Amino acid sequence: MSQPQIPYITRWSAERSEPAPIVASLGGIGYADETLGDRDSRGVLWARMPSRPGQGRPELGNIHSSRQRRAMRKLLCQVCAEPADTTADGVLWVLKDHRGDWAGWPNGMGVTEPPICLSCARLAARACPALRSGHIAVRVRAHAIAGVFGLRYRAGLVESGNGELVSFSESHIRWTLASQLVRELHDCTILS
Repeated sequence: MSQPQIPYITRWSAERSEPAPIVASLGGIGYADETLGDRDSRGVLWARMPSRPGQGRPELGNIHSSRQRRAMRKLLCQVCAEPADTTADGVLWVLKDHRGDWAGWPNGMGVTEPPICLSCARLAARACPALRSGHIAVRVRAHAIAGVFGLRYRAGLVESGNGELVSFSESHIRWTLASQLVRELHDCTILS
């Protein structure tokens, strides 16, 4: 029996890190020992996480922030890290099926799941526990990077829950510790 492919964006047990102390800084949050690599080109602070893929055990369902961010920026398959499947109809995404959530779903939806290639889409649909309860393949023509998912801090450096989507246009982006990049989907075609 062959070893199942571990998705590229999966975090491994050897990639856990001690949380760095967060301090109030520059009208938002920062690290006490912040370096240039801690923020992206928009000035968003990113969670620190070592990169040791393949070391330890895969933590399926837990996402490695740097690999997720790379896959989203470059439109790479979340499983194999090769280019996502792209046709004239758009880039391929496999998503949990939430068509009942609103008319026109998934148009206007922010996603943290990177796109996927055709061969990995079939694998993911069979192997991913999150997709077993219902999934849908979607071609997306417009998929702008729109924000981040992360922990939002408030005055007194108190975290505000388990994480939330924050667009780059929101003022509290400076108070968010990002862990995943978000693309907003538009001009979507649901595949049969």
